[in-house]
Amino acid sequence: MMANLFSSFDPSTTILSLNWLSSTTFLLLISPMFWLIPSRWNFLWNTLSMTMHNEFKILVKSDSFKGTTIIFCSLFITIMINNFMGLFPYIFTSSSHMNFTLALSLPLWMGFMIYGWMNNTTHMFAHLVPQGAPSLLLPFLVVIETISNMIRPGTLAIRLTANMIAGHLLLTLMGNAGSTLTINILSMLILAQTLLLLLESAVALIQAYVFSILTTLYSSETK
Repeated sequence: MMANLFSSFDPSTTILSLNWLSSTTFLLLISPMFWLIPSRWNFLWNTLSMTMHNEFKILVKSDSFKGTTIIFCSLFITIMINNFMGLFPYIFTSSSHMNFTLALSLPLWMGFMIYGWMNNTTHMFAHLVPQGAPSLLLPFLVVIETISNMIRPGTLAIRLTANMIAGHLLLTLMGNAGSTLTINILSMLILAQTLLLLLESAVALIQAYVFSILTTLYSSETK
């Protein structure tokens, strides 16, 4: 019996919890591709990597930083695999915790800001004032833009965490209600859970894409 609705998301962390190792198991899937005979898995991996590379290359808008898209492709694949692993039973969903999401968004955002303010100071100041804004509103716009810029890592982390928790929590609630239902209603419940699981699979992919795309857009503002 659960103590509360969110107890299923409890990582049971101590000084070092083995639950968090689930977020690094995808590394075992990457290394064999460099020494085994190419397979369908290699083809799928390369197709996904090239598709995301072409997507991010358009947003980066700079030829002086070749290879920058590797960071965002790695970010997308890391989040996507962790999201998908959380859909399997008895596997810890690391992407549903702020420890994981904030550890991804905060260092990237800080790196972009430090680089932008040190190398393109005038360009960064220009982002604080929208073009064509009235002179009387400029002080307020600078404050608003500064605040919106500072909360970006938090919004990135909360967006991913909230979307991953919402679907898992709904699946948990529906599963707990199954023991009190009749066989006919239970069949409908299983069908609804199956459809919701398919929806969660789409959410896992979309949220990884949204996180990496927004990070790419934030980096493009510093160049």
